[in-house]
Amino acid sequence: MRIIIIGGNGTIGKTIAGALQNEHEIIAAGRNAGDYSIDLNSRASIAAFYEKIQHFDALVCSAGPAHLAPIQELKEEHVRIGLEGKLLGQINLVLMGQQYINKGGSFTLTSGILAEEPIRQGVAATTVDGAINAFVKAAAAELTNDVRINVVAPGVIEASPHLHKFFPGHIPVSMNAVCAAYLKSILGVANGQVIRAY
Repeated sequence: MRIIIIGGNGTIGKTIAGALQNEHEIIAAGRNAGDYSIDLNSRASIAAFYEKIQHFDALVCSAGPAHLAPIQELKEEHVRIGLEGKLLGQINLVLMGQQYINKGGSFTLTSGILAEEPIRQGVAATTVDGAINAFVKAAAAELTNDVRINVVAPGVIEASPHLHKFFPGHIPVSMNAVCAAYLKSILGVANGQVIRAY
């Protein structure tokens, strides 16, 4: 399969690429690194990326920023970081990618544990993660040509110790468990699912 990994040089993206690269063609893309450049905050950048790539079998997005701050300090521009990059960026990957994805292909987006288990300072991130989950459930009912769509919702991962302090009482998730969730979406038959890795 020809598999696009947005965020392919990030912590999660590199692990997914490593698990797939022996049997599939991997195209890594990101804002600052990868085979191709793409900015999820820009519709023009996403359109230009697809024009270069053309047809593909699977797309995985493991990129997307979110802002952590107490609600007393939260401002609209902080919320927009996640809304425009993580939410709208991933939605546009699907909306614009429909014309390029091959029959029977799949989209795999990323949300997170915060959609269901909020933390202090996580209001903006929880809002975005919940919206991504809702989009995927609705989009699965309307995508045509046997195209599937799922979302992986990781917990805080072992490989990101700088985030552990924000998740008291949470057991960090191994990269193997997170990677397995993505592989289930890419290689399996799930559709419209929130695949939890926590």
